[in-house]
Amino acid sequence: MRSLKVLSSQNPREIAADVLTHRPPAEYIEDILERALASETLNSKDRGLCQELVYGVVRNESALDWLIARKTPGRNQKPALRTLLRLGLYQIFWTDRIPGHAAVNETVELAKRRGFGPQAGFVNAVLRGYLRERDATKGALDVLKSAEPWTAFSHPEWLVRRWTERWGAEQTLRLLEWNNTPPEVFARVNTLKTDAGKLLEQWRQEDVEYDFSRTDWLDENLVFRLKRHPALHRLPSFQQGFFYVQDPSTLLAVRHLDARPGHSVLDMCAAPGGKFTAIAQQLQGQGQLVGRELNHQRLNILSENCTRLGIQNAELDLAADAKTDSFDRILIDAPCSNTGVMRRRVELRWRIRPEEIERLCSGQLELLAAGAAMVKPGGILVYSTCSLEPEENGSVVARFLSTHPEFRLDHERTLLPFIDGTDGAFVARLIRTP
Repeated sequence: MRSLKVLSSQNPREIAADVLTHRPPAEYIEDILERALASETLNSKDRGLCQELVYGVVRNESALDWLIARKTPGRNQKPALRTLLRLGLYQIFWTDRIPGHAAVNETVELAKRRGFGPQAGFVNAVLRGYLRERDATKGALDVLKSAEPWTAFSHPEWLVRRWTERWGAEQTLRLLEWNNTPPEVFARVNTLKTDAGKLLEQWRQEDVEYDFSRTDWLDENLVFRLKRHPALHRLPSFQQGFFYVQDPSTLLAVRHLDARPGHSVLDMCAAPGGKFTAIAQQLQGQGQLVGRELNHQRLNILSENCTRLGIQNAELDLAADAKTDSFDRILIDAPCSNTGVMRRRVELRWRIRPEEIERLCSGQLELLAAGAAMVKPGGILVYSTCSLEPEENGSVVARFLSTHPEFRLDHERTLLPFIDGTDGAFVARLIRTP
């Protein structure tokens, strides 16, 4: 990517345009944006605007292109110019805080600065045309939600049809709306270093606004919703390891694992460490905790998080196997399609393919079989994903049980965003007979 420092001049729209235009196909937009913002000194307001523009354009890409096509039938634009049109249209139709005329003027000036001076009149005409037809166009977008929800909400058509067959049109629309809503930020108190009372007092001093988060699987005062905050990585409370950023849905698997002081526990897919470090809190420093991760880079991230949170005596390595009958508890948070967390992984919708699901199922089944060999008689094996797809969830568990009669299904649960108000997740608790 070209130097964002030179191009941006601390302009959030310039940074957004550069990130959206020059994103390598092998990288996720979240990582590219984080790297870009790390090289800038934007204030919190401009930083937030830049993030909103980048994620908003990616989340609404199909709808934005539908709008562009209505004004430019049969005319293709260069990718960089299309990015500018998307940015302008997103500000006109998806934001309330930016006046329409300001969105048009800023986009036209941005086009000139980025070498599209001859096309500035074209950009101006498209955006001003929509500004004049704003109410009528909003009505057309509403109609599109029923006629072509995959276009209106910018999701793959095959996935929308798949969900509609399973849940019906109304629930699917609720899920699509959820996926296009910016996610909230949640923080889990690290009880190995502090308690909720002390952390909340420090947050008040650090200008963090929070609210309580309550679900039937969370302990009281364990997780808080952050309503407003400075950059988290700059907070002393974060640097001191007093909390971990984590959605409540991810803790359902930890709850069903039910690790207790003195247990031996293996997390077979431990990075980046949200569930692993929560298990460490359950053990309270008593017992054996092993984290496995096959990727060196992810293992390093796991190690960094453990160090920050003050987790000692945990074994972290790249090995995939251990002795049979070794652990009281094993967690397999399996690699999956991630369809339950699409609002957090904004670019996922443009990468997921139907054939990926079957491929993932094979790997998930292999992980379960490997974990099964290491559970002590009477021990617990928890299988979890952040997928909404039954092939990766209940079907994998059923296939596993058909070849492992020594295990029984004790409990399984699926969290659905449009019902539970959290990210999607699946958890199955399997018990090995004594």
